Amino acid sequence: MTYESSAYWYDTLMEEAPYDAWQSFVQHKLQQYGRRGAARILDIGCGTGELAIRLAKAGFAVTGVDLSENMLAVAQAKAEAQQVTVEFFQQNMTDLQGFSDFDCATIFCDSLNYLLEEREVQQTFSCIYKLLRKDGLLLFDVHSPYKMDCVFRDALFTSNDEEISYIWSCYPLSFPHSVEHELTFFVRGGDGKYERYDEFHQQRTYEVIQYQQWLTEAGFTVLEITADFTDEAPTETSERIFFVAQK
Repeated sequence: MTYESSAYWYDTLMEEAPYDAWQSFVQHKLQQYGRRGAARILDIGCGTGELAIRLAKAGFAVTGVDLSENMLAVAQAKAEAQQVTVEFFQQNMTDLQGFSDFDCATIFCDSLNYLLEEREVQQTFSCIYKLLRKDGLLLFDVHSPYKMDCVFRDALFTSNDEEISYIWSCYPLSFPHSVEHELTFFVRGGDGKYERYDEFHQQRTYEVIQYQQWLTEAGFTVLEITADFTDEAPTETSERIFFVAQK
């Protein structure tokens, strides 16, 4: 399930998202591993383009890819309003077509966790390997098994705001380290009345060693594995795992 109904208020829901930290992570890793200047970046699962636009403003040549047509429409409108050049394409990350010679590919905000089958993750890594230049970087984050099994499992989150309220329920799926997010939104319209929208999202993650194996099989060298926007290795209670891999 892609973000269709919620695309147009997604940025409001994500006001507290760590976009500055993601941007800093990308710029630091590009500099650390010798990709200075106007590097070409492919932002996969770009959503409403928030990170892609920030990176473009920082001087990078950015292309955004997402599965959701509505998210891309919002992203394009934002880029035009901010007078930033970003190319946006609607594609599935498991079958990226027509891209080549990128210095870096990114998959943030746990977008990779929407792939429920092992082969889909493997296909994604293989596609990205082909579109990167030699020594190009793949930077991505995923939910940890701990977050899936202990933070999300049977959890209930709510928000009561004047413009947008939601009820977010989480249920385990049959896959290991997986969850279904059941989201009900109440959005206030121009007439003051609230309209209800329902979305269902499924996510799955894997052990760190499994991601390492798939990256290696795709041809990558895994340079770093850290957690929660730190330089520290993941622990049993880390929630977001970061990977840096190089072609």
